[in-house]
Amino acid sequence: MKNAVLALLACAFSSIAAAQQATALRAGRLVDPDAGVVLTDQVILVAGGKIQAVGKGLAIPAGVKIIDLSDKTVLPGFIDCHTHLADGKALENGDPLNVLKKTASQVVLESVPNARITLLSGFTTVRDVGTYRALNDVALRDAIADGEIIGPRMYVAGAYITITGGAGAMTGQAPDIQLPWDLHYGEANSPWEVRQKVRLLAHHGVDHIKVLSTGAVLTHGSSPKATEFTLEELQAAVEEARNFGLRVEAHAHNPEGIKNAIRVGVASVEHATLIDDEGIALAKENGTYLDMDIYDEECIQEAGKKGTIPLDFLEHDRELGEKQRQNFHKALEAGVKMAFGTDLGVCPYGTSPKQFAFMVKYGMTPMQAIQAATSNAADLLGHSDLIGSIKPGKSADMVAVSGDPLKDIKLLENVAFVMKEGKVYKGAGSMLCQQ
Repeated sequence: MKNAVLALLACAFSSIAAAQQATALRAGRLVDPDAGVVLTDQVILVAGGKIQAVGKGLAIPAGVKIIDLSDKTVLPGFIDCHTHLADGKALENGDPLNVLKKTASQVVLESVPNARITLLSGFTTVRDVGTYRALNDVALRDAIADGEIIGPRMYVAGAYITITGGAGAMTGQAPDIQLPWDLHYGEANSPWEVRQKVRLLAHHGVDHIKVLSTGAVLTHGSSPKATEFTLEELQAAVEEARNFGLRVEAHAHNPEGIKNAIRVGVASVEHATLIDDEGIALAKENGTYLDMDIYDEECIQEAGKKGTIPLDFLEHDRELGEKQRQNFHKALEAGVKMAFGTDLGVCPYGTSPKQFAFMVKYGMTPMQAIQAATSNAADLLGHSDLIGSIKPGKSADMVAVSGDPLKDIKLLENVAFVMKEGKVYKGAGSMLCQQ
């Protein structure tokens, strides 16, 4: 029976290969995050950008290009659920005010390398959670999707929805400076204004909505311990987003802002720095994901030592990093759902993989860390049918590393192979042709 099924798969794949460019990958080890297991000696058949079949002993049709990864561990392409690819070099030196020195077109052009570096580090999909120059991320997403530039698949927010002077606002300039429309696009100060911003963003084709429930670390005149949007305003965001089939993620540092966001039904809480026991219980009860960026504290503190970050930001950050890591461990132990998010842009582009080791250091098994960046992340984004694991019908997004990352998670910091939608972007391995 098994041989008959394999024969049918091979026959079906032969027909696909005849019509489309086809590839077969030999995987020495294959991580299946859905089942939490590692399979050995697998063959992955790819055509038309999709995975057609996966299994041990699959027959490879004649004429199909073979990529030999038999000495490597193959994993689904990674997903970072909290990035800022479209801010160009605006966050260099840790200060958003840098964006005022550049035009919107300059910022989006500076973002092109960010996208490429992120893809080559192994992240084939990102959820980009806001940009100061509104809709720059939409332009970047579409350029990647159209094949004009190289980068990960992007799901974008379009802009921050924030109170005036809040965590997502452009702040720190003189009060008589008039900002252009795109630098205060998402400001809202009532439930109806919040709804209007959600409607605008939906009209402009965003994939999800980002709200800021508390103050921020890297914003002038803000405080991560301050609650900003009210419960009613957050509820308006979630309700209106739902009308357009969109999910909402909430930036939140302090306990009340975190709990308000969970109570209204956000899909995830970003940072969740000071989450308390009640917040942890609420997150578990509601099935809310926590997206905790526990690596980027390293970059903030390093910038502080070099004197390349504003002093008020360092004051905001004081003692928060270690508290966030302790709360990450508590939430993990309580069984709260966790996704992988790095706040990429705070740390240099290409460094997202460094967070894997920190997630393991603070309590995850290597498999749990991998699941956070694959199957869990795909579930959070609502795209488990397309990404998150290596299964027939899904996008052919894969990475490979030498060695066993379940024994040494830091191996994921140096991917040797990257494929997105069936196209190899890094290290094709041994290229053979079946005769």
